Formats: sequence, structure tokens, C-alpha cells
Amino acid sequence: MPERFAPTFESLYEKKIPDWFRDTKFGIWAHWGPQSVPMYGDWYARNMYIEGSDQYRYHVRHYGHPSKFGYKDICALWKAEKFDPNELMSLYVRAGARFFVAQATHHDHFFNYDSAVNRMNSVNVGPGRDICALWRDAAAKYNLPFGLTEHLAASFSWWHVNKGADKWGPYAGIPYDGNDPAYRDFYHDNYEHNENNWPWLTPNKDFHDYWLRAVKEMIDRFTPDLLYSDSGLPFEDQDNFAHGLEAVAYLYNKSVEKYGYNNAVYTQKNRDAKIFKVGVLDIEKSQLPGIQEDPWETDTCIGNWFYDVRQRYKKPHHIIEMLVDIISKNGTMLLNILQRPDGTIDEWERWTLEEIGSWFDVASEGVYGTRPWKVFGEGDARVVIDGFRESEVAWGTSDYRFTSKGKDVFAFMMHAPDDGRAVVKSFTPEEKIAAVKLLGYGEVPFEQCFGVLTARLPEKLPTKYTNCLKITLE
Repeated sequence: MPERFAPTFESLYEKKIPDWFRDTKFGIWAHWGPQSVPMYGDWYARNMYIEGSDQYRYHVRHYGHPSKFGYKDICALWKAEKFDPNELMSLYVRAGARFFVAQATHHDHFFNYDSAVNRMNSVNVGPGRDICALWRDAAAKYNLPFGLTEHLAASFSWWHVNKGADKWGPYAGIPYDGNDPAYRDFYHDNYEHNENNWPWLTPNKDFHDYWLRAVKEMIDRFTPDLLYSDSGLPFEDQDNFAHGLEAVAYLYNKSVEKYGYNNAVYTQKNRDAKIFKVGVLDIEKSQLPGIQEDPWETDTCIGNWFYDVRQRYKKPHHIIEMLVDIISKNGTMLLNILQRPDGTIDEWERWTLEEIGSWFDVASEGVYGTRPWKVFGEGDARVVIDGFRESEVAWGTSDYRFTSKGKDVFAFMMHAPDDGRAVVKSFTPEEKIAAVKLLGYGEVPFEQCFGVLTARLPEKLPTKYTNCLKITLE
């Protein structure tokens, strides 16, 4: 009899993390929607209604005042006319991604699929296509697990600013278009919120019910292998988590109906183990300090969350080093690749992905299907864990990160030694080493003395990025 889950903490704790999530390690995310249209960064749908903000200034000077040209009008401009999901998916697979995640809806309350609960969706407005279905079909061609992200829970209070008006200037006192009764269903009837009363997750019960209907619709239409809530488990501390628990149980049970077992992962951001153990903990643009008992995920981006002409991109070596550090601690990386409003990615992103793919061609054996070793690494350098900070690390030649698979330990050299001698100190004398290979090259000579491994590397290393030793124990 297939397992069934009840909407309780106790029942959901019984879930198992599917092997695909633990094995794939690296996924690509399309955090894409109408907010990409201005190509002016994240939270555009909110900040365009905040007088004096950078995005407000851009909006009034480029499109017009939000009393006349609001976010609904931005949505109508989104056409995705050059969107080629099959070509992009092929690139993402070449870059090493082994699962794919699409954004179903952001805080802007625009749905990227054919929705019956929200008329403001990508079939009725803008592209005229079911974006999520196109992504799902492209992922299926490569047998990639397919996920969705929902950012809806915060939308009701997040978007209260569309009910405002300028305080000075030629439009002082003229209401923004969020006050238009014809679009109240889209912009929310959220007059109860203001800057002094803005809980991240609203206590509004009617919206809680709407959120659950919308999330169940996403699950019914796509049966995603991963569902991500850009929040804690909704609705934290406000209705005993009943809506969130029901959604997670619904996700798992739909997966059981499809596969005969639960193949789905639910991720959210509350770090309280009582909460995150109903699924998987997600850490946005940061990491965790050591090996975690439970698998976890970092979600991050190559630049900003939505396409931004001002944004700097992470370089390939930085992304690779982050990935290696994350997987050494039992984590998985989900990387957002920015799309322009027409659906394309730019040349710098494409180059970055090709570079990452060239590294996977060399080092993938130390990534896919691995598990943490007894320690995540050695050496003094550490990633800085401070909010949303993702600084590059000044790695030294004594810094390693480890993964394992059976009798093999993979030692990633975070900075290759200048003298060609790789020294690994984490083995004990009882852990006898039988062979050492340099991934992408072959066997290399080695010595082991009192447990310490010294391997001699070739003059030319197989990748200009993080190289990896495959160390086989007897």
C-alpha cells in the first residue's frame, strides 16, 4: 500500500529525502517573469510604487507615473518572444545541471502558467503561453527532476505600497493604479497593511485560503519534484501552520500517486528544525558552517534575482568553489540564470555556463552521487556566513573540501599547490590508501606517512578551476 501523508508535523517528519535530490547536487533556476521587463532588478513590482526609490525614478522617467502606467501594464509588455526552453535546457545540462526549477509566481502575483484561480497569468496576459509547462516539457527531454517556486505567501502585505500616492511633486495625492477596483483581484485588497504594519506573512485569513488554492493548483497541474516557498512554512505563528502543512502533505501525496512513493522535496526558509524537517531547509544566498545531518539547499543567483543591466555577475571559479563547499556539507546548489524579457540569456551568462560545464567534464565524479565524508574540509579558509553576503574566499594551498562515495574520498584542492605537492592531513594511519587519481588526468604517485597523504601532481592540471583528487581506500 503506497504511503500517505497527513497534514501534521508528525506525519510529514516520516518523509524521506528522495535520492535524486541528494545525488544531483546542482540545479538551474529560471527566476523569471514580468519583473524582467524593465531589466532593472529585483522587487521592481514593489519598488516602482515607493516614491523616491531608484526603481520608482526609473519607472516614471521610462514608462510614466504609476497612477497612469502601473505594474499591470508592465505585465502586458512581457512577450518572451525569443524564449527557447529546449535550447536553454540543453545548455543547462551541458553546464552540469541535473535538475531544473521554474518560477510559478513571484511576490508580484503574476502566474507563469495557465491558471484558473488567477486571471493575471502568462496565457491570458503577455507571452500568451504556459511558461511553466514549456519548461517542464523541456526538462522531461533530459529526464531532469522538475520543480516550481512559489513566492506568493508574502505577496499580500509586500504589495501594500501599490495603494499609495506621491507625497510631493506634480502627482502628489493622486492614487497609484493599485487602487483601481477593476484590478483589485490582482493588486490585492490589502488596505489593512502599511509601512508601520507590514508583517512578512499576512494574518489575513482569506488570503491564506487563496494561497492554499493556488499552491494546490500548481501541484495538480505539474506534480513537481520540488516545491520551494520563498518564506518559512506558511503561515508562521498565525494559524498553527495549518495551510502550509496541508500544502506539503498534498505535494507528497500527489507525488505518491504519480510514482508509487514520494519523490518530491519541499523547501522553505525557517531554520527551526521543528519546521524545516517537514521538508528541506533552504538558505538564500548564504551557506551553513559544517556538515549537516539533513540535506539542505542554497539558492543563489549569477547576478541579481531578475535581470538587471547594472548587475555584476559571479565568475565561474566563484560559483564552482561555492558549489564544492556546499556539497561537502551535505548541501545542494540551485543557481538562478537571469533571462531578459524576450527569454534569452546574455553572452556573459552563456560563457559562464560553458566554463562551469568544462569543469564538470573533469570533476563530476566527485560531485554527483556523493555524500559528505567524516569532515567537510581542512585548512583555515572559510566562507563568510553573514546574511546575504557571498564574498569570494582567499583559499590557500592547504584548503581542501571533501566528498565521498563508497571507498573513494574526493579531495577538492581549493587552491592548487604551487610546488606540485598536494598534502592532505585528514586521514588516520588506519585509513590505508590504495590509489590516488587526479580527475581528468589519471593516477598520480603518492606517499602516506602516519596517515598524511602527499600526492605529486602533473605540471599541467586538467582544469583551470578547482581540481580534485580521487583517493581510494583499501
